[in-house]
Amino acid sequence: MGFALSSVTVFTGKTAVICSLCLDEGVPKWRQGSGKGWLSADYRLLPASTPSRQPRELMKLSGRTQEIQRLIARSLRACLDLEQLGERTLLIDCDVLQADAGTRTASITGAWAALALGLKRLEKRGVLNQSPLIGQVAAVSVGLVGGDTLLDLDYSEDSRAEVDLNVVMNQDRQLLEIQGTAEGAPFDRHQLNQLLDLAEAGIVQLQESQRQALAEAPN
Repeated sequence: MGFALSSVTVFTGKTAVICSLCLDEGVPKWRQGSGKGWLSADYRLLPASTPSRQPRELMKLSGRTQEIQRLIARSLRACLDLEQLGERTLLIDCDVLQADAGTRTASITGAWAALALGLKRLEKRGVLNQSPLIGQVAAVSVGLVGGDTLLDLDYSEDSRAEVDLNVVMNQDRQLLEIQGTAEGAPFDRHQLNQLLDLAEAGIVQLQESQRQALAEAPN
């Protein structure tokens, strides 16, 4: 199991991300005295995760990295009762082992599984009286490529996409976040609905895989 509270490696096509969870007793200063906990996320592309070596981001993070970290954390906080967590901080690390597009969505999906597994262990150890997990979250990318709607785009598809969409949903198929861009011509509402329907179908499958992984994981 290692030193992390929990860890999960998620594979979506050729993209691979290891997601780990740690617990810190305490919260940021601005949160102290609130009786509520917090969750933050770190995301990095490891040097050999891309065809040409990716320089390590140390003191100064790129705008892309900061935006993805915030997205992961927002998505996971949406499935937590932070008051039930108490004044503790959950720390999620998402390290991309191999990047073939869809790293942010894979990170969210894997991070939720690591979070659920770690909270289950904290409850079993008596650190938490009750798990603060109140929902399930997964994410996937969809896009329009050559006029066709595609699910979980790889790099060759993503680089040619006329529309690129990242979708985050909970267990009730409610939307937590949509990030979408028309890379070429604008797209209409009908095409957007088609993409969201495809994303929903993919997320339902991902959430089933999450539940199966949790059922098979050692406690």
